[in-house]
Amino acid sequence: MPIDPYILLLLGTVGLAALLPARGTGADIASGASTAAVALLFFLYGARLSTREALDGLKHWRLHVTVLACTFVVFPVLGLAARGLVPVFLTDPLYQGLLFLTLVPSTIQSSIAFTSMARGNVPAAICAGSFSSLVGIVVTPLLAATLLGGSGGGFSADSVLKIVLQLLAPFVAGQVLRRWIGSFVARHRKVLGLVDRGSILLVVYTAFSAGVVQGVWHQVSPARLGGLLAVEAVLLAVMLLLTWYGAKALRFGREDRIAIQFAGSKKSLAAGLPMASVLFGAEASLAVLPLMLFHQMQLMVCAVIAKRRSHDPVEEVTVPDPAARSRTGVGTGTRPG
Repeated sequence: MPIDPYILLLLGTVGLAALLPARGTGADIASGASTAAVALLFFLYGARLSTREALDGLKHWRLHVTVLACTFVVFPVLGLAARGLVPVFLTDPLYQGLLFLTLVPSTIQSSIAFTSMARGNVPAAICAGSFSSLVGIVVTPLLAATLLGGSGGGFSADSVLKIVLQLLAPFVAGQVLRRWIGSFVARHRKVLGLVDRGSILLVVYTAFSAGVVQGVWHQVSPARLGGLLAVEAVLLAVMLLLTWYGAKALRFGREDRIAIQFAGSKKSLAAGLPMASVLFGAEASLAVLPLMLFHQMQLMVCAVIAKRRSHDPVEEVTVPDPAARSRTGVGTGTRPG
């Protein structure tokens, strides 16, 4: 099963923060750079998302509503239900991080990759991931403020202002300027992708440095981490089953069910980490730990599922026999009667 190389970089960044955390003036500089990096990330998100493609994708509205319901309704309900696991399996800070994980939008890149590998509806996966990311920019902070209460910043004027300035304003600016910079962004996609990933690493370093300085890691024991992994494994299994059999009950075809399963069962590390840094501030290190673990778990499990789905037989459409077609005119190019 694959291990995402970027996860190794994230783990290395966490190790660096543990050995050489940013303190004093260095922490202030790192915090300012992290804030700028988050704004840059969402500016690039806005510059990349094609408004025309998003509008075209609305034609398959049933699929997109299904994915959004899985991402922002079913996932949070399961997250709230997990409250009953405190304090037996989870500490309260780990539960807050788990609940935040359930509020994060779906992925784009891995959903597309796995849908393609499994011979699913790739255009639908592209639109579903894009819609989820777009909706999540507004819905995730609002859900976090509602469900996480004080630990997520609440509905204070300061938290709302942070969300607007660091997330929404850069995204809108990217959309507005896309007309002029869209082609540049498309030509330099690989370079800007490195900027994306480097920005996230900076966010992780800043968050975990603050956690090390404050001693929050003494709150997490190996047994608690094991409990968190077990809970996340169950969460992922439930969502994979619900998205597949739920889409089947809604009479989606095989290709659409694949897109729904991969887009509706995963959470975006790239979107979640910057949001956590804005919403949780100094407590972001523990808040993002469940998301980082879930991200690697979903990649490993979905890679296996996608490989198996790629060997599924192609669904055949039932066609009436030739005699019936000749009697009814179906398939003959003529009208019956």
